[in-house]
Amino acid sequence: MTITYPLALPTSPAIQRITITARHMVGRTMSPFTGEQQIQQFQGMWWEADVQLPTMVRADADAWGALLQQLFGGYGTFLLGDPAAATARGAVAGSPLVDGASQTGNSLVTDGWTAATTIKMGDYIQLGTGTTQRLYRNLTDQTASGAGAMTLDIFPRLRESPADNAVITVASCKGTFRLASNEFRWDTDEALLYGMSFSAVEAI
Repeated sequence: MTITYPLALPTSPAIQRITITARHMVGRTMSPFTGEQQIQQFQGMWWEADVQLPTMVRADADAWGALLQQLFGGYGTFLLGDPAAATARGAVAGSPLVDGASQTGNSLVTDGWTAATTIKMGDYIQLGTGTTQRLYRNLTDQTASGAGAMTLDIFPRLRESPADNAVITVASCKGTFRLASNEFRWDTDEALLYGMSFSAVEAI
């Protein structure tokens, strides 16, 4: 069977712990005499993740391990999101869509929400599918207008300009990642239980 990316990770056993990092590229210099700082924000920003899996018996470890090896190090991609934030905290409702083509940067103009719908800071959204599936986090509380319009402040910057009326996913959001290393390791103890972890970086 041909391996098709991005892969969907196993759901059982579930990830035990995940550390998610929002990486920003910001240059800074500081005067050694006055302490005055000069700050330069660059466009680079992306997601990183360190994933710890639970102790597993061989059958479960083989399922996880073989799938991760299907990535061939940093070559292939897989889908990953924040498992503790699969449901939005806001009272999201409607059929949200991108409102207008050629959008760039850290703002996203949207419509199609139910009037007075709220999205909370920290809620995730997803744009695209397959190799262009992207994970974004809403950074400010927002409420839809009576016409169902809302502008979101997001991290990271838009990877691609989404098409007008592109669908916005608000539940179980995931982005496209790849392994941060070309090596993949696991360990086994005297009880024949497996330990496994891996690091990932957003595929951009």
